[in-house]
Amino acid sequence: MEKGPSQRAEGFTESVIREMTRLCQAYNAINLAQGFPDFDPPDRVKSAASRAIRQGYNQYSTTHGVPRLRQAIAHKMSTYNHVPCNADDNVTVTCGTTEGMIASLLALLNPGEEVVIFEPFYENYGPDSILSGAKCKYVPLEEPGFEIEEEKLKGAFSRKTKAVILNNPHNPTGRVFTRHELELIRDLCMDYDAFAITDEIYEHILYDDRKHISIASLDGMENRTMTISGFSKTYSSTGWRVGYVIAPKKLTLAVRKVHDFSDGLRPHTPARSVHNRSETPTLLLSGPPSPIC
Repeated sequence: MEKGPSQRAEGFTESVIREMTRLCQAYNAINLAQGFPDFDPPDRVKSAASRAIRQGYNQYSTTHGVPRLRQAIAHKMSTYNHVPCNADDNVTVTCGTTEGMIASLLALLNPGEEVVIFEPFYENYGPDSILSGAKCKYVPLEEPGFEIEEEKLKGAFSRKTKAVILNNPHNPTGRVFTRHELELIRDLCMDYDAFAITDEIYEHILYDDRKHISIASLDGMENRTMTISGFSKTYSSTGWRVGYVIAPKKLTLAVRKVHDFSDGLRPHTPARSVHNRSETPTLLLSGPPSPIC
């Protein structure tokens, strides 16, 4: 038998989203597939990037994120997300939320364990789980409002369940999950000794007076949640690849080991830009600048 690709790689396809972007570029089409804007980051962010280059931040940086940025992220998590956070024990800066998700899954999951994923879902979650050796259990959201149906979610959990992936606000539907829905997930995680892995990259893009709630802020979830977010969407800088993972200390150590030997280092100049050395460390983390969002 001729040797070839691994069974893991045969378990999923190439990215449909990125293929649509290549086709749009080839045919000069309007791209509605991939989540990036048609305008640049705010001037103050671009100026910070330029200043970081001139000041010499062009080489390898601290593997899991420069201290000043991690401190700013920890402050933002504590004040905006209401999740207690320590820069040294709980924050890992990653190459965008995409790397943050695969690093989190590889750090948490063992082969054969199960991951609950809501449908529809951002396409990376399935392949990331497969690469981690886990089995996916899909739970469709109820149309037309894309709400969580309690009995379907309960039916997906078992003693094999290690984690549930929650994208909030939700891509692609835009749903902002309610406190009641988050409490349902919380209760199941506690009943089955499972973790929530949350992708909160759209946390500042809210409409109609909706409020974003991080599930890690709920009672009982601080040590059962890996919160993933970043700067790409809020600051229109999808090419800069700066994200982060917030996790309990033990899981943070595991994430950092995976991160060290997969991606390894953060883009230094963009990382410096998003916290801006000339301003207070929380300025660019406190919310979206006008006119974004």
